[in-house]
Amino acid sequence: MIDNQKFLYKCIDCGKEYTPSPQLYLCPTCSKANTPTQPPRGVLKVIFDFESLKRNHQGISENNYLKLLPIQSYESMPPLRVGKTPLYKFHKLDNQELPFKLLIKDDSQNPTFSFKDRASAIVSAYAKENGINTIVAASTGNAGSSIAGICASQAQKAIVMVPKSAPVAKLTQIVMYGATIVPVNGTYDNAFDLSIEATQKFGWYNRNTAFNPLTIEGKKTVAFEIFDQLKGNLPDRIFVPVGDGVIISGVYKGFEDLLTIGLIDKIPTIVAVQAEGSSNIVGNLLSEQFESKPSNTIADSISVDIPRNFFMAKDFIKKYHGEGITVTDDEILKASSKLSRNTGIFAEPAAIASFAGLLKYWKNGKLSANSNNMILLTGSGLKDLKSVSSLVNIPKPIEPNLEDLDKLIK
Repeated sequence: MIDNQKFLYKCIDCGKEYTPSPQLYLCPTCSKANTPTQPPRGVLKVIFDFESLKRNHQGISENNYLKLLPIQSYESMPPLRVGKTPLYKFHKLDNQELPFKLLIKDDSQNPTFSFKDRASAIVSAYAKENGINTIVAASTGNAGSSIAGICASQAQKAIVMVPKSAPVAKLTQIVMYGATIVPVNGTYDNAFDLSIEATQKFGWYNRNTAFNPLTIEGKKTVAFEIFDQLKGNLPDRIFVPVGDGVIISGVYKGFEDLLTIGLIDKIPTIVAVQAEGSSNIVGNLLSEQFESKPSNTIADSISVDIPRNFFMAKDFIKKYHGEGITVTDDEILKASSKLSRNTGIFAEPAAIASFAGLLKYWKNGKLSANSNNMILLTGSGLKDLKSVSSLVNIPKPIEPNLEDLDKLIK
C-alpha cells in the first residue's frame, strides 16, 4: 500500500513491495539465487497509487505524465529534448500502395540518436533529486553513449563499461561526451557484471537495464507519446526490436499504466522481433526452463546471450497476448535498404529488425487489410555504418564533364 511515497518497488517474482532507494536494484530475497547462466530473478517493477489515479486522472495526458513517473519534478530532467519524437505515416513502399496503414515512431531523433535517452533521462533526474553525481552503465554502445550525453547535459559524471566488440561510432560518442570509458576484454555480460561489482564497491548509481527499475519507467514514456500523438486511437500492432527485453517491457508498462487508470481499454498487440542469431527471448517464450544460445548477429544492440529482463518481458507478452518473430541478418539488411530509400529514415540494424518483422508478417499474410501497424525505430543508422557497408557502392570519381556524368547516370 502506497502511503507517503510517490511510488514503490514490487518484485515480479515474490510480489514483495519495497520503499525505493538509490541503493536498491533487485529484490534482496529473490536475487540471492541468481546465477550467471540464467536471467536474473528479483527484477523490481515500479508501482504507483493506481486506485487514486484511477479515481482522479485529470491532468494525466497531453504531455504531462508526472504523476506516473518516479521523479518529483520535470525540472530535474535534462535540458535536452528527450522524447517527443516524430510519428510518421506512410502509404507506399517501392511505389506500391500498402493494403495496411504503416506508422513509424522514430526514436533515433533523441539527443544521442537512440531510444535509450528515455531511460537515461529518468535515471539522471532521479540521481539529481537524490544528490548523486556519478552514474555507471554497461553497454554495447547505445545505452553508454546515451548516459554519457545525458550526464554531460546535467553536469554529472558517467562511467561506461563496454565490450571489446562495441561499434567505433558509439565509442566515439561516449568519449566525445566526456565520459570515462572502460573497454572490457569480454562480452556485454562481462561488462554488465563488472559494473555491478563496481557499483557495490564504489557506491556509484547504476543505470543498467533490467537492474535499475527506473530504466523501464523512462522507456515507457514512448507509450504515453503514442497515446497522445494518435489521440487515443492506438495501432493494432506495434513491432518492437528486442534484445534484453527492457524496451518491450517499457512499451508494455506504459500501456499497462494507462490501462490500469482507465485512459485506454486495450493494449495493442505487441510483436517482439529478434534477430535469428540472437533470439533468446522469442526462443524461450514457450519453454519452462530458459536455455541460452550464443548470439551472432549484425544487430549488435539486440545481441544478448542472457536477456536480463527475460522474465518481465515474457510475463508481459503472455499476459497481453503479444507475439514473437525472428528475422535473419539478410532480412534486416534488405529491410534497412527498403526503409531508407522509401522513407528517408536511416536506422541501425538493431532498430530495423522491427521493420523486417513487419515485412515478414506482410509476406506471410498476417497483416489484415486496413489494419494499423506501427514500427518502433530505436537508433540511428549512423551508429553502426560497418554493418550496412555491403549495401553501399560509391562510384569512383569522374572527370568534371557532361560526357562522364552521362555515363555514370546511365
